[in-house]
Amino acid sequence: MPHRRFDRSRLHLRPLGERKHLITLSQFATLEQPITRMEDRRFAEIAARIVRAREAGAAVILMMGAHLLRAGTSRYIIDLMKRGLLTHIGMNGAGAIHDYEMALVGATTESVSDYIAEGQFGLWQETGQINRIVKEGANAGLGFGEAVGKAIAVGNFPFKQISILAAGYELGVPVTVHVGIGYDIIHEHPDFDGAATGQASYEDFLIFVQSVCALENGVFLNFGSAVMGPEVYLKALSMARNVARQDGLSVRQFTTAVFDLFPLPTDLTEEPLRNDFRYYYRPLKTILVRTVRDGGTSYYLQGDHRQTLPTLYSHLKELSLGKSET
Repeated sequence: MPHRRFDRSRLHLRPLGERKHLITLSQFATLEQPITRMEDRRFAEIAARIVRAREAGAAVILMMGAHLLRAGTSRYIIDLMKRGLLTHIGMNGAGAIHDYEMALVGATTESVSDYIAEGQFGLWQETGQINRIVKEGANAGLGFGEAVGKAIAVGNFPFKQISILAAGYELGVPVTVHVGIGYDIIHEHPDFDGAATGQASYEDFLIFVQSVCALENGVFLNFGSAVMGPEVYLKALSMARNVARQDGLSVRQFTTAVFDLFPLPTDLTEEPLRNDFRYYYRPLKTILVRTVRDGGTSYYLQGDHRQTLPTLYSHLKELSLGKSET
């Protein structure tokens, strides 16, 4: 006998208009507002490495957790895409959901403690439309990010100018979405199609791997992703190095930089021992130590995303290769 399954048809979904949002468009930083820089010379060093990477035609990849978007940094990221300083954006499923909701209603994020008490957390009608978009996109051979980005760019989304996914679609910059089934609120919905989502997210993984193939002399940035970012990057780098080796090439001379709140030692040349709890912090051993020990350089910047990303942006703006189209 097969195990019993939950009957999703019994779920009650409510419209987003009834939800109390914790984050609104007014909380997102504008490009005109002044930036108070964090005083750390490494920001200027990383910015210079990004500019040199783009001058050399190498990749500059930004992998982000959803908190970077919730910190109101979308306009900075979009402007860097327009300036040609970011060649690939990777995010998790939550990032795509926040981006979609911001484009649609100019607000996002609900109180988990409030809505889980009544069994309403995540069960919002309009957000669930992502499932339909991804399924249709998968049927057309599109990855998750391109499907949602296209839907926002060409659809009736009043705040589409704040969407990283839409900007990627319009600029031709890959924005990939790396999903774990069961992680995201849209997986609760009756119309969620696991096969379509898996196919679309795997297409995005292959697109991501192709970008990593161009990482020699490039830069990999990881903002606030402690599991998805390091793990997706690790597998992609192994695949890229495997093929490069067959062609007599290498993917070893590049820069990695992690931006997070986790306290780390200043010495990034050795990973902690297994009896040290920091050993299990994947960005440290994967991004900052293991994958750059054969010729790369790594940086760790501790701080709030509301400070670290704008500080890096301000340095990059000064060194920008071209003018923003904003």
